[in-house]
Amino acid sequence: MHDVIWFVIVGALLIAMALGGSVLKRLPLSTSMLYLVVGFTVGRLGLGRVDPYARAKLLEHLTEIAVLISLFTTGLKMRAPLTAPEWRIAVRLASLTMVLTIGLVTVVGVWLMGLPLGAAVLLGAVLAPTDPVLASDVQVESPFRHETLRFGLTGEAGLNDGTAFPFVMLGVGLLGLHPLGEGLWRWVAVDLLWAVVAGLGVGLLLGGAIGRIILYLRRTHREAVGLDDFLALGLIALSYGVALLIHAYGFLAVFAAGFALRRIEKRSNSGKPPELVEKSAHARLKHEAATDPEHAPAYMAHAVLDFNEQLERIAEVGIVLLLGLLLAGLPFSSEALWFTPLLLLGIRPAAVLLSLVGTRTSRPQRWMMGWFGIRGIGSLYYLFYALTHGVEESLAHQLVPLVLTVVAVSIMVHGISVTPLMQRYEEKQSQVSGG
Repeated sequence: MHDVIWFVIVGALLIAMALGGSVLKRLPLSTSMLYLVVGFTVGRLGLGRVDPYARAKLLEHLTEIAVLISLFTTGLKMRAPLTAPEWRIAVRLASLTMVLTIGLVTVVGVWLMGLPLGAAVLLGAVLAPTDPVLASDVQVESPFRHETLRFGLTGEAGLNDGTAFPFVMLGVGLLGLHPLGEGLWRWVAVDLLWAVVAGLGVGLLLGGAIGRIILYLRRTHREAVGLDDFLALGLIALSYGVALLIHAYGFLAVFAAGFALRRIEKRSNSGKPPELVEKSAHARLKHEAATDPEHAPAYMAHAVLDFNEQLERIAEVGIVLLLGLLLAGLPFSSEALWFTPLLLLGIRPAAVLLSLVGTRTSRPQRWMMGWFGIRGIGSLYYLFYALTHGVEESLAHQLVPLVLTVVAVSIMVHGISVTPLMQRYEEKQSQVSGG
């Protein structure tokens, strides 16, 4: 009977979102907030229960799929040239900000929570990544607009889901669950340098090569037309799988594959205004636009991005409902009462402000980047990844409620604040540019 009720709940929720989604965008609410409340309420009513410890492997795979879909979508949005100053902001956020966050959380974990060093590093690495799914309201709205705040947060979310992995492995290794090598040589050489560089390389090569093959077949032979959804899913799976086979980070590979596919469209633009080319391609007949030498790249990028964004929304529904359900069955973490505000209001803003010293970012941009470090599905994936790799039971029972609470609070407070803060920021930006 509970299964039937779930069909009714999910169906009614999706229809409600389809009917009222445009209204919701004007309110200080987010779709994720509603999914979370529904999941938590259903769990409290006893209509479903998931044991995060017994089901850690399943939860790892579910969150893994959601992150992969989102990272590929994020890569497709990143159209600015690599020489653009916005990329330097994104890279700083995904590297310096992340490392500072991990370091500060590690100090708090050891000194205030009494965690072993490995567990404290692991907690920092789990909570360091920002979320490309739940942060959609502060991300790039169009691939053709490179506003510093949105581009920086989008690039950070796309990159740091992969660049956090070495530090997850460091935390797991310090707990004795992964070889680090004497003096950390193996961690530096393999987990840090090789896995990061190789992951990016695999994604760039496969995304670029497959994109060019598809365009060649379409432009020259009018073949391989349609089924862009298969192209998206196939490229995600292939780049992720190849990266894992060579012990590289698949998250970075998938992000880079989406970026490489978008770069093909940019380089094939023939110097015309990019938005005009994409709109023209999308307005033409499907087969004609997909095989036209001028419009084929824009059509391919647009079609793949549209499909992936739909998948991303579906994944958001499932994972956030699941998060609410998980929270409903867990004891409350008293540590979360002081740690969550410390992370969101202290550690994250401080890490952002320090890492952006010397950059051409305005004070409002730095403060907004500091606030919108939304924790989400990436943190859930790393948490369950650590559980399946043998984190001892006592640590697991301390970390799971804490991490889930931080993510849930982030969804709520950022969901409430995103609409008014972004509207105010954009109004001020318009006044500055107009003045």
